[in-house]
Amino acid sequence: MAGSETRLTRRGFFAAGGAALLGVAVAGTVAGSAGMGEPDPDAVRLGDFWLFGRYEDGCADLDFDEVDLSPVQLPHCVTPLSWTGWQPSSWQDRWIYRKHFTVTAAMTAERVRARFDGVMTNAAVYLNGGLVATHEGGYLPFEVELPQVTVGDNVLAVVVDGRWQLDVPPNLPSAAGPSVIDFYQPAGIYRQASIDTVPRTRLADVFARPADVLGPDRSLHLTCELDTTVAIAEPIQVTASVRQAGRELARGAVDVAPMPVGTRTVEFDVRGLGAVRLWDVEDPALCDVVVSVRSGPRALDQQTVRVGFREAKFTPDGFFLNGRRLKLFGLNRHQWYPFAGGALPDRVQRRDAEILRRELNCTMVRCSHYPQSSAFLDACDELGLLVWEEIPGWGRIGDAAWQQQNFRDVSGMITRDRNHPSIIVWGTRVNEANGTTAMYGRTGRLARKLDPSRPTSGALASSTGARFAGSDVEILAYNDYTARRGAPFQLRPPRPGVPYLVTETIGTIAGVRAYRRIDPAATQQLQAELHAKAHDLAAADDRYCGLLAWCAFDYPSGWQRSMGGSKFAGVSDFFRIPKPAAAFYASQGDPRVRAVVEPGFAWDFTASPTGPGHGATIWSNCDRLLLFLDDRPCGEARSRKADFPHLPHPGFAADLTVPRGHRPQLRIDGYVGDRLAVSRRFSGDRSRDVLACVPDDTQLRADGGDATRVVVSALDRFGTLRAGASGKVTLALTGQGELVGDPTLDLGATGGAAAVWLRPFAGPPGTLTLTARHDTLGTATATVTTTASGSEAGSRA
Repeated sequence: MAGSETRLTRRGFFAAGGAALLGVAVAGTVAGSAGMGEPDPDAVRLGDFWLFGRYEDGCADLDFDEVDLSPVQLPHCVTPLSWTGWQPSSWQDRWIYRKHFTVTAAMTAERVRARFDGVMTNAAVYLNGGLVATHEGGYLPFEVELPQVTVGDNVLAVVVDGRWQLDVPPNLPSAAGPSVIDFYQPAGIYRQASIDTVPRTRLADVFARPADVLGPDRSLHLTCELDTTVAIAEPIQVTASVRQAGRELARGAVDVAPMPVGTRTVEFDVRGLGAVRLWDVEDPALCDVVVSVRSGPRALDQQTVRVGFREAKFTPDGFFLNGRRLKLFGLNRHQWYPFAGGALPDRVQRRDAEILRRELNCTMVRCSHYPQSSAFLDACDELGLLVWEEIPGWGRIGDAAWQQQNFRDVSGMITRDRNHPSIIVWGTRVNEANGTTAMYGRTGRLARKLDPSRPTSGALASSTGARFAGSDVEILAYNDYTARRGAPFQLRPPRPGVPYLVTETIGTIAGVRAYRRIDPAATQQLQAELHAKAHDLAAADDRYCGLLAWCAFDYPSGWQRSMGGSKFAGVSDFFRIPKPAAAFYASQGDPRVRAVVEPGFAWDFTASPTGPGHGATIWSNCDRLLLFLDDRPCGEARSRKADFPHLPHPGFAADLTVPRGHRPQLRIDGYVGDRLAVSRRFSGDRSRDVLACVPDDTQLRADGGDATRVVVSALDRFGTLRAGASGKVTLALTGQGELVGDPTLDLGATGGAAAVWLRPFAGPPGTLTLTARHDTLGTATATVTTTASGSEAGSRA
């Protein structure tokens, strides 16, 4: 933020997760759990910090005494959180954020604005003590013009209302509390925010819509909204250059008549795009569309948007991408994280897309049940991960005011995200909510007006599909939880004549309340088996467009089958660490890209002294698996093709029973054709287990807006997670940054592994070192270097 300066006595730093940080390192020291000492004024630059505290009368006034407020970095959550046991009462209140910033005379030649990518839940924005804007809803961005700024110091104050009794989706104020919906929503300015300038005449919005993608006249239709606060007396020219891989493919332009103060919509086409490379899940080729606005010799504004040329069609005979059949294979995703709620920077949000596409081989994700981070969607564009995006809501609809906000959410979601090629469905009805034909007809028509290139839908919980009739959605999407305990797993057949997509299944069906690494091996294996069976059944019938199972990651909830404020239905845990069910997804990729051998069992003789026994599952995309105990051949695993006949890689079964008291080493060699593609070893000897402390990234930006996960785990000597490990790990951080997480992790409670996040302070480059200690597993460290703001950073560990 240009010229911003915080001019306050500081009373301690806050973490991304909220309150006076446990284990924060400042200027090379580590604070204890009771709080922090005063940081060295020269060690941390405060220009990118906001001041935060609990709401009180007058807190938005210009002369409010800020001595009791604390500096925080955005994104930020208002309350300290752990990895489980969240208490909604801790954030259900009003809160104040204040930002001091300096405006120069040169800045007043343009329009000063504040932009918020997401505030949970409602916001009132004040400039120098005067109310300038309000916003309702926690999942979409908003901008606030600040024409009242003065040259010199200014104060922007944001009152954040995180209470449940707000009549905005997904809240249901007539209901008892937040546990009536299946996810918690910690309050705060939990996405990025900025104060900057924009031109007096600007491109307020650009929608670049590919047309005739598979035909001979491939083109791009531009819809541009011009917005000016000064009259333009001369003709205006709007031009668009379409570029791919650094090369201009085509250019188009339109002349616009002189324009008074106000807005104007301009439409034109860019033709001659036959050479453009199509966007696909296997080749996500993107284009930059550079749109410029001039009036005579004057450049007024320029904006670049990214698009991808692709055709996505849902039909009663399946889903087709660019004319070829593609069975959609995916999971649902919640955006919440341990310790921080949703308040982690863009790099962390993008990492979820990488896990889904590269590690779990998903071709599609459903953003359940609200618009998610723009950084996550950008990564989906770049990775070739298709997206279902939907409006906020869950289970029920509210009153007339609630429904009007629902309508605004449709508009805001589509306007924000319609340039993303990864998005192929707009969810314009509330998840599993009946609603009314009139209401959903209205949201569907609005969606097609704003974006005629994508279908609309909404996930139903009705087995008959009766509510689909006349609801004005174009895909029948069904959350299929019809399987019952003790019965063979089944899916309901597609409804004839209608495109059909399974948008949820599995969850915690079959009488199981949770899937955790601390649960019995049979329970964990059941989850993997159910996910494999669901996708096998969907693959067996071309009328299924695909299947998106529930769900990718554990998440916070107080609704049915939650345990201690958490739901454990993820194939990966809340820390994004894979469970045995994730091994099934990992095995469904091309072995030429990554050969996978992942046992569906733990090679650990504590719980099972004779090993996993007869028919133990090994998830693999290899053609053949050879087994060895202490490097002596002990047979070949047999294919499970009979169990999963329609999966590309159905996995294997192995007989692995050892004499009681023996703890041999297991080796599995995987062959693709006649080639040894992968060899894995697993130790039965716990005495040589070690502690690991591994960051996702070894370089970060020192601008206050970057972070990376560090996984802390017990490993056998070959690097495999020891899920049965116990004992506590203590963490200590040195360097100019903060530990987003608990300073002590209990491996027995988390199943042998957990994670924290490291977040550098805004300041000079340096080094963050996280040291983890365990009484028997020893010590491990993670080192992350930080670079100056604007420098390239992001090396993977």
